[in-house]
Amino acid sequence: MVNRSLTKNEMPVQEPALRKRNFMEVALGYRPEQAVNEAERCLCCKNKPCVSECPVNIDIPAFVALIAEGEFEKAYEVISQYNSLPAICGRVCPQETQCEGKCVRGLKGEPVAIGRLERFVADHHNAHAAERAAAAPAEKKTSPSVAIIGSGPAGLACAGDLAKKGYGVTIFEALHVEGGVLSYGIPEFRLPKAIVQKEIQGLKNMGVEIARNTVIGKTLTVDDLMDNYGYKAVFIGSGAGLPRFMNIPGENLNGVYSANEYLTRINLMKAYTDQSATPVQRALRVAVIGGGNVAMDAARCAKRLGAEVSIVYRRTEKELPARVEEVEHAQEEDIQFSFLTNPLRINGDEKGWVKSITCEKMTLGEADESGRAKPVPMPGSEYDIEVDCVIMAIGTSPNPLIRNSTSGLETRRWGGIVADDNSGETSRKGVYAGGDAVTGAATVILAMGAGKRAAGAIDAYLSQGVTA
Repeated sequence: MVNRSLTKNEMPVQEPALRKRNFMEVALGYRPEQAVNEAERCLCCKNKPCVSECPVNIDIPAFVALIAEGEFEKAYEVISQYNSLPAICGRVCPQETQCEGKCVRGLKGEPVAIGRLERFVADHHNAHAAERAAAAPAEKKTSPSVAIIGSGPAGLACAGDLAKKGYGVTIFEALHVEGGVLSYGIPEFRLPKAIVQKEIQGLKNMGVEIARNTVIGKTLTVDDLMDNYGYKAVFIGSGAGLPRFMNIPGENLNGVYSANEYLTRINLMKAYTDQSATPVQRALRVAVIGGGNVAMDAARCAKRLGAEVSIVYRRTEKELPARVEEVEHAQEEDIQFSFLTNPLRINGDEKGWVKSITCEKMTLGEADESGRAKPVPMPGSEYDIEVDCVIMAIGTSPNPLIRNSTSGLETRRWGGIVADDNSGETSRKGVYAGGDAVTGAATVILAMGAGKRAAGAIDAYLSQGVTA
């Protein structure tokens, strides 16, 4: 039976006054009856416009229809054919600009809550399955093993698809914990780390091995992996973890963080706990520079550590690149926004600690190369904002270690690896790349899509009978 409601079933959440003081997950997930009711809103369109906008091409109408029938485990089986990390994607994917953006129900009302339904199915499976069974490969391969560099979304997706095809897969991770940005970048209140580890355990059950504390480009090189360790193909999914700064005066003062460092300390080192061996500054007034999801994450973490927080952004709320849901959650948690504001310098006290930032007001002019209105300074509009901590969240670039240590690998001037959009093939034979290491910072699901496409290309390459 089709549910004709024009609005989604509302997602239960922690109350803002409570959640801004803890790191527990904000969104609580659908109850079974809510999931069924929401699934009944789907029209099961024959041309499936939602699928065309899913980077991993999940058969969305099929799994949603199964939810409507109460067949939650069967719905999970459909999703897992396409997506190795459904509990993660259901939480962090920007569905509103992808699958839900093409949903026919969105023409007159709100689209079907596809992301919330994906999360529900994955959570229901994880809650009711003692251990996720290892997927049986369709055909056991005798080809040499594949090396995956980086255990973030691109690497995990590539590893999962190759493991399903029967390949021996080893992931090389630089940090002491797997998951890449899923572990160090996204806060616990958006993506609980137990869920990340549960999804990764599913890959281990399929035979994927993970070598941690291994920095490719230092400990080993891509050349070593191929020439000395017998890997006949390598996938580079090392992400974009090199932070950018504005290059304004005062960025070397105490109390200035990159968002990468700030979030890594909190998410990976648990700096919000009293027992943390790697604490973070308990600032009273924090300014976060930037307007993307990373800026929202950093600001909401700082709020939970007791600070008064302002997000400083040089355009208006309309141009914010962060997800609407994340902006709304930040506003509900009493985080302030200083729009049309651009930092000029960071000012310090006599001991070298941040005491304020000097900003100027902006106005919007003609569109720039990104298609957004270009911010233009307003003469004589300088003013100071008193803060004792500044977090830079203005973007990241790929780390140069891999490109500088790999022979025959073509890269772009800004640091990205040159790779084919469809296959991930690079200029070095047998080496593939995808995700943020190629595109620069993007979304989890786009990185996963790149990893999946590369896995298909690697399979085709190795199936040709590659020899040493």
